[in-house]
Amino acid sequence: MNSRRPLLIALAILAGVALIGLVGAGIGWSLVCRGTVCPSLTSLEQYQPRQTSRIYAADGRFVAEIGLERRTLIKLEQIPRVVQQAFVITEDKRFYSHGGIDFYRIFGASLANLRAAGIAQGFSTITMQLARNLFPERLNAREKTIMRKLREAKVSRDIEAKYSKNRILELYLNQIYLGNGAYGVESASQRYFGKSVREVNLAEAAMLAALPKGPERYNPRRFPERAVQRRNTVLELMRRAGAVSDADASLASAYPLRMAHRRGGSGENAPYFVEYVRRMLDEKFGKKLYEQGLRVYTTLDLDLQGTAERALDRQLRAVESGSLGAFPHRSYEQYLARSAMVTAEDSSAAVSPYLQGAFIALDPRTGAIRALVGGRDFEDSKFDRATQAKRQPGSTFKPIVYATAIQSGRPPSYLVDDSPISVPQLDSTKPWTPQNYDLKFEGNMTMRRGLYQSRNMIAIKIGMEVGEASVVELAKRFGITTPVPPFPSVHIGSADVYPIEMVAAYSVFANLGSRTAPYPIVRVENEKGEVVWKPEPVIEPVLTREEAWLMVDMMKDVIRKGTALASVGQYIRLPAGGKTGTTNDGADVWFIGYTADLVAGVWMGFDAPQKIMPNAQGGRLAAPAWTSFMREVYERKPAPPDWPRPSSLVSRIVDVGTGLLHGPLCPVEDAYTEWFIAGTEPTLECPRRTSVISTKP
Repeated sequence: MNSRRPLLIALAILAGVALIGLVGAGIGWSLVCRGTVCPSLTSLEQYQPRQTSRIYAADGRFVAEIGLERRTLIKLEQIPRVVQQAFVITEDKRFYSHGGIDFYRIFGASLANLRAAGIAQGFSTITMQLARNLFPERLNAREKTIMRKLREAKVSRDIEAKYSKNRILELYLNQIYLGNGAYGVESASQRYFGKSVREVNLAEAAMLAALPKGPERYNPRRFPERAVQRRNTVLELMRRAGAVSDADASLASAYPLRMAHRRGGSGENAPYFVEYVRRMLDEKFGKKLYEQGLRVYTTLDLDLQGTAERALDRQLRAVESGSLGAFPHRSYEQYLARSAMVTAEDSSAAVSPYLQGAFIALDPRTGAIRALVGGRDFEDSKFDRATQAKRQPGSTFKPIVYATAIQSGRPPSYLVDDSPISVPQLDSTKPWTPQNYDLKFEGNMTMRRGLYQSRNMIAIKIGMEVGEASVVELAKRFGITTPVPPFPSVHIGSADVYPIEMVAAYSVFANLGSRTAPYPIVRVENEKGEVVWKPEPVIEPVLTREEAWLMVDMMKDVIRKGTALASVGQYIRLPAGGKTGTTNDGADVWFIGYTADLVAGVWMGFDAPQKIMPNAQGGRLAAPAWTSFMREVYERKPAPPDWPRPSSLVSRIVDVGTGLLHGPLCPVEDAYTEWFIAGTEPTLECPRRTSVISTKP
């Protein structure tokens, strides 16, 4: 026998005897509550349970709750009669006839415990449960002593003397813990069934009433079979009590367990977005966030959020399936199958062993975050790869280098030699000798072509010409807050960035020159509806409209004929620009793209950086998720406008091989129209040469 059992049995019997004696004699309560060991009910007059703050989407739809205790208060008259009956019959069937202590139950529980040689039954009433839930510090349920049980009984008697049964039941149904982080029947109904307790059916009412006995043991999400058995026990108790008919009880017992849809492994919508908002609010409001029931109106678009989650999940599974090439790692599904018994302590780790991803979408005109996915399974790993992770951006950083060159007066037709380079390193005797992805060198080419073909040598040489300090300074103006060391390798994205900042940086292009800082919160109201915080959007000029338009036109070519042609350009006919990104070791793949009204970016990789697979490229692995997202989005909304070309730009017919004006000595097929900021256009004609049509800009 467990060494604690004799003590527990004795406690149960002695507490019962003591209660009977005290009440029967009408004396002794003063001894139980000497001094201030028993809580005063004076505080209960103004008692308001801590309420959760509620988060709403941009269109006013409910998203989630934030709080130390997830609780939404509801009046007793709003709670269906069947829910009230389920709890009373299951937890305290003589609730309406006793005065806080059920003496019949004390006798019955004591006999049952003796027969079982252990604790088979307790004798806490609803009022006693309420007492220890209202005053957990004074009536600590973990304190297994007779005096604690007697104090609990005394407070229960005081509560019964002061409040009506309906008020006691209302407090109880709003206070009781029902598992999965939910306190009270309204919060539990929302989290388990995705609807208000006002709308639950008989089977769902019984499921809620099944939980107080063991909120985690009977958690229907984790232990559905056990939960259904307990639910059906509640239904049988209700049938025996005459609260429901035989037919209704039988029908409810056969009702399938239907839980609310879980997004990203969580019981909430947009769990990574919600956690991002919570961190911001915690810094701003502290404990008020968890106690005062704030209403938080956000920028989130639930439709775009769902689209982003689906697009990312589909593409990650496609990568793991091997359809894009041999995938040498364990998949997410294999991890879940082998980790079914992972403890709550093991979950929520920062590092997960399977392929991860992040997706961010925002309105470039304001910076409003419309969708944010920080990982594949929030319940398994709460680490947010969109806002907390630092990752090498690879070639998605190159547009900042090219923008620096455009700003310095170099036109898109500026000629650069795609040839090997060797750069001395201060911390090594060996020079740095970078390579292009295909390990080839193709000689002279325009900046335009260097960008859309993502040639590393072109970006490095341009960056070294304009100077690392200039690139670093412009990166800061683009909104990159992580350190960018002034070394040549930064020009091909070697410096770590936060994905959300890298994606938001592209708002400069989408807006034709102005950067908008990403933000998730529109306003915060208190329980009276008063606005207590309203963040102001941050909009800062970075490029001129002419400079930005040239960059947009160059980045359109990434989709029209560059590294994103096969995965984006063949499927998207929208005016859009973007850039693929792949780190040299194949550990990070990206695609960030934009229209005039939406910027979106995808990152994929492992938490512990390692090569994803052979031939890992952003265009092959990440870009299809962006394409899927954009196609679905613009099936529901009007196509975005194209960017108006500034009238100050001038056009010239340029020779692709030299970047000079196309003249009669150059092949006709090598001519193309290029745009220039006035004063940067070429003035000389190209010399005689053979065609390079295969490398047209």
